[in-house]
Amino acid sequence: MQPTNEEIFAALRTCRDPEIPVNLVDLGLVYGVEVGSPQPEGAEVLVKMTLTSPCCPMSHRIVGEIQRTLQALPGVRAVRIEIVWEPAWHPGLITTEGRRQLQLAS
Repeated sequence: MQPTNEEIFAALRTCRDPEIPVNLVDLGLVYGVEVGSPQPEGAEVLVKMTLTSPCCPMSHRIVGEIQRTLQALPGVRAVRIEIVWEPAWHPGLITTEGRRQLQLAS
Protein backbone atom coordinates (compact mmCIF):
# COMPACT_ATOMS: atom_id res chain seq x y z
CA MET A 1 0.00 0.00 0.00
CA GLN A 2 1.39 3.41 -0.94
CA PRO A 3 1.82 6.13 1.67
CA THR A 4 -0.59 9.05 1.89
CA ASN A 5 0.43 12.70 1.62
CA GLU A 6 -0.17 12.99 5.37
CA GLU A 7 2.27 10.11 6.04
CA ILE A 8 4.85 11.71 3.74
CA PHE A 9 4.55 15.06 5.53
CA ALA A 10 4.76 13.33 8.93
CA ALA A 11 7.99 11.66 7.82
CA LEU A 12 9.34 14.96 6.46
CA ARG A 13 8.69 16.55 9.86
CA THR A 14 11.43 14.27 11.23
CA CYS A 15 13.96 15.81 8.79
CA ARG A 16 15.74 18.88 10.07
CA ASP A 17 17.90 21.58 8.62
CA PRO A 18 21.32 20.93 10.21
CA GLU A 19 21.86 24.65 10.80
CA ILE A 20 18.38 25.61 12.05
CA PRO A 21 16.72 23.56 14.81
CA VAL A 22 13.35 23.22 13.06
CA ASN A 23 12.04 20.49 10.76
CA LEU A 24 11.92 21.18 7.03
CA VAL A 25 8.11 21.38 6.86
CA ASP A 26 7.72 23.89 9.69
CA LEU A 27 10.66 25.86 8.33
CA GLY A 28 8.57 26.33 5.18
CA LEU A 29 11.00 24.59 2.82
CA VAL A 30 8.61 21.90 1.55
CA TYR A 31 6.24 23.29 -1.07
CA GLY A 32 4.46 20.05 -1.89
CA VAL A 33 4.58 16.30 -2.37
CA GLU A 34 3.12 14.02 -5.02
CA VAL A 35 2.73 10.29 -4.71
CA GLY A 36 2.81 8.58 -8.09
CA SER A 37 0.55 5.76 -9.23
CA PRO A 38 1.01 2.59 -7.27
CA GLN A 39 3.21 -0.06 -8.86
CA PRO A 40 3.76 -3.59 -7.57
CA GLU A 41 7.17 -2.52 -6.25
CA GLY A 42 5.85 0.73 -4.71
CA ALA A 43 5.16 4.32 -5.70
CA GLU A 44 7.49 7.14 -6.61
CA VAL A 45 7.34 10.16 -4.31
CA LEU A 46 8.16 13.63 -5.60
CA VAL A 47 9.07 16.33 -3.10
CA LYS A 48 9.08 19.94 -4.32
CA MET A 49 11.08 22.09 -1.99
CA THR A 50 13.44 25.00 -1.69
CA LEU A 51 16.38 25.89 0.49
CA THR A 52 16.96 28.97 2.62
CA SER A 53 19.65 30.04 0.15
CA PRO A 54 20.83 28.94 -3.30
CA CYS A 55 24.32 28.66 -1.74
CA CYS A 56 23.15 26.42 1.13
CA PRO A 57 26.23 24.42 2.17
CA MET A 58 24.03 21.69 3.66
CA SER A 59 21.89 21.04 0.57
CA HIS A 60 23.36 17.58 -0.10
CA ARG A 61 22.92 16.57 3.52
CA ILE A 62 19.29 17.75 3.56
CA VAL A 63 18.47 15.96 0.29
CA GLY A 64 20.16 12.79 1.55
CA GLU A 65 18.18 12.83 4.78
CA ILE A 66 14.91 13.23 2.88
CA GLN A 67 15.87 10.39 0.52
CA ARG A 68 16.70 8.01 3.41
CA THR A 69 13.65 8.95 5.46
CA LEU A 70 11.08 8.58 2.68
CA GLN A 71 12.72 5.52 1.13
CA ALA A 72 12.22 3.76 4.48
CA LEU A 73 8.43 4.20 4.30
CA PRO A 74 6.46 1.13 3.27
CA GLY A 75 5.17 1.39 -0.28
CA VAL A 76 7.85 3.83 -1.49
CA ARG A 77 9.86 2.60 -4.48
CA ALA A 78 11.70 5.80 -5.34
CA VAL A 79 12.09 9.35 -4.07
CA ARG A 80 12.71 12.31 -6.34
CA ILE A 81 13.47 15.73 -4.93
CA GLU A 82 12.97 18.82 -7.05
CA ILE A 83 14.58 21.94 -5.65
CA VAL A 84 12.85 25.07 -6.86
CA TRP A 85 13.68 28.72 -6.31
CA GLU A 86 10.27 30.23 -7.04
CA PRO A 87 8.74 31.28 -4.84
CA ALA A 88 11.90 32.22 -2.99
CA TRP A 89 12.04 31.17 0.64
CA HIS A 90 11.59 33.91 3.25
CA PRO A 91 11.00 33.81 7.01
CA GLY A 92 7.29 34.45 6.47
CA LEU A 93 6.99 30.84 5.25
CA ILE A 94 7.85 29.47 8.70
CA THR A 95 4.76 27.91 10.27
CA THR A 96 3.34 28.95 13.63
CA GLU A 97 4.89 25.83 15.15
CA GLY A 98 8.25 26.64 13.58
CA ARG A 99 8.08 30.18 14.90
CA ARG A 100 7.30 28.79 18.35
CA GLN A 101 10.29 26.45 18.18
CA LEU A 102 12.55 29.30 17.11
CA GLN A 103 11.02 31.54 19.80
CA LEU A 104 10.05 34.16 17.23
CA ALA A 105 7.15 36.52 17.87
CA SER A 106 4.08 35.70 15.82
